[in-house]
Parts: sequence; structure tokens; C-alpha cells
Amino acid sequence: MSKLACVAGEPSGDLLAAPVLSALNQIPHMAGLEVYGIGGPRMQAEGMRSDWPMETLSVRGYVEAIQQLPAILKLRKELIQNLMAEGRPDVYLGIDAPDFNLGVELQLRKAGIPTLHFVSPSIWAWRAGRIKKISQAVERMLCIFPFETEIYDRAGVASTYVGHPLASEIPLAPNVNQAREKITNIQKLPGNAFDGTVIAVLPGSRSSEIELIAPIFFETIELLAEQLKGQKLHFLIPVATPRLRAPLEELLIKTKAKNPDIQIHLLDGMADEVLEASDVVLIASGTATLQAALWKKPMVISYKVPWLTAQIMKRQGYLPYVGLPNILCGEFVVPELLQYDATPQKLAKALQEWLDHPEKVAELKARFAQMHETLRRPTGLLVAQAVAQTIANSRLKRVNS
Repeated sequence: MSKLACVAGEPSGDLLAAPVLSALNQIPHMAGLEVYGIGGPRMQAEGMRSDWPMETLSVRGYVEAIQQLPAILKLRKELIQNLMAEGRPDVYLGIDAPDFNLGVELQLRKAGIPTLHFVSPSIWAWRAGRIKKISQAVERMLCIFPFETEIYDRAGVASTYVGHPLASEIPLAPNVNQAREKITNIQKLPGNAFDGTVIAVLPGSRSSEIELIAPIFFETIELLAEQLKGQKLHFLIPVATPRLRAPLEELLIKTKAKNPDIQIHLLDGMADEVLEASDVVLIASGTATLQAALWKKPMVISYKVPWLTAQIMKRQGYLPYVGLPNILCGEFVVPELLQYDATPQKLAKALQEWLDHPEKVAELKARFAQMHETLRRPTGLLVAQAVAQTIANSRLKRVNS
């Protein structure tokens, strides 16, 4: 029986990897493949055995990582020891989480275990020096953005452009009415519940993001409702994981206490449905911004991290933008309000700008449609084929040695 070890460090990695495991299940000679490591609910639903909790790795920023460092280092040591001994795989697939996965891949590759990495670190945006470690740790980089392969070609690292799986999962043309109807039915709302303007609010998928960003987003909701008094506004907030519901409900109660007429709905999961149903989006920087772009939505990107984390990241960055839609377009097509600019007043104003200028929204949708076409590939299958080929090569090498 062939063995695949893989590690995803956060919900976005779980989302990216699930289609890969699904495609592997469809490859005839991969029947019976044992998949194990660290993954989330979507990967586990495809038959993966997660031996450690993914939440241990779900941290963002230097300060937060330092606080969690002992637990992360302990987990990595245990994982490497397991994979070098009784759990030795035919191939290791690291899904994103480069600070964790590259260290694992480096040790495994030295031990003769083939290593693939799915989702290139953002070496084109910051910390370009990581390319040296990547060349030592990774046998092949599987790139989700088309411009990345040229960077690896120059560095002598094998790479393959596989597209972004979200671009295949999200339809080219959103169906706003259908999404609103689905949410209405699930929430058991009246049939005309969303007969006004729908604003999606996505404050992030980590506890640290909810702590730092969500209060500002709720203040923005309150301010926007006050400024657009008389208009029917509906705010939809997808709750990324169950543990985030309690702090979001607390913020909701405080907001409703001040303004009981504000229409705010917390939905478990359902980020795609919320984005599809929306007219405009307020969103924390991260993979979700690409989801919003693929749903062709005007958005305002925001983010806030502890002061020290911000100073370190500022000194290592190369691009003037952090949001994936702006990075992929090569310019500020949507506003980014970060750190001290992340105020309710500025966020509300930026959201209202989109609502007041439908012609700009139309231009943005056309731009996002072009991006969607470029990123649309059978990603899960292409990554699965790379894994299957690496396993076949590994077996052949063992037979010939």
C-alpha cells in the first residue's frame, strides 16, 4: 500500500487540499492510498487521518507565532520522528504553511523521502531569501499563480503551474438570487428578507483576527447603518469555525443593544454563499479576498496585527499591496485599509464609495472575470497527478537500487 503524508496548517490549506485528495481517490493505481498527517475537516472527509490538531499551526504573524512556538516545535519534532520511522511515506506533500512545512521537508528530503510543496511561499512579495531553503527542501513546487514558475525556473527549482482550485470550484457567473434564497431558507427568514443591499463581512478565520479586526468591523457596520439610515441594509457574517461563534455573538449582542434595528446574521460556514449573495464586501486580508474576487465582488480589504509584527513585516515586504486581488492585478483595484488606517470611518466611507459608483463596480467585475479565466485549471487533478507520478518514481527508484 502506498503512503502519502501531508500537512495543512490552517483552514485555507484544508480547503485547497481537499480536492487533491478527492482526485487521488479517482486515480485507479492510487486505490488504497493511505493518507495521514495534519489536516482539517475537509481533508478528513476525503479519507485522511489527521494525527495532530491543525489548530496548533493556525497562527499568523511573528508575535503570535512566538507565543505558540513551543507547541509548534514539539509537534514538528514528533511529526518528523514519526515519518522517519514507522510512518515513513512514499511522498510528503506540504500544503502552504511554509514556516512549518519547509523545515519538515528539508529533513525528509535529506532522508531520501520525496517532497512536494503545494502553494508557493510569497517570495515575490516578501522574504525572497527563502528561495535557497526551498531549493534544498522541495523536489517540486506546485504553483497556484502563473507568474511564479518563472521565479523557480531562474532559481533552478522544478515547478508546475496548477492553477488555483477555488477558480474551478467557483462558477464564472455568480447567481445572487439563488444564493440569497439558499441563505433565506437555511436561516428560516421571510421570503423578502434580502430586498435591500447585502453587505458581506468576513473578519477572518483565526482567534487573533477576531480579537483585533472583528470589533472594528462591527463598529463599521454600526456606522454604515447610521450613515445610510432609511436604506435597507443586511449584513451577513460567515463564522469560519465553531470556536469563533462565541466572540462574534458577543460583538453582535453589543451592537444590537445600541441599535436593535440593524440586520446582522451570523452563518456557520457558508462563506461562498455569503459572498455570492452580497453587493459589497468588507474583508480581512487573506485567501478569502481571492474568493471574493472570484465571486466578482467589490471589496474593501483590511487587516490589523500587533505593532511589532507590523514593523517586522513592513521591513521585509517588497510590494505596495497585501491583498491577493491587487497582487494578481498588479495595482490597487480595491482599497486596502491596514493598521492605523483600519478605522470604522475610513472603512465605511470606502464601502459607500462602491455602493455609490456602480460603473466602477462593473469595471472591477470585468477585471475579476479575466483573472478567473487565468486561474481556472483542473488544480486538484494536476496536483494529484504530480503526487501519483512522484510515488511511481519513488517505487521505481527503490526497485532499481
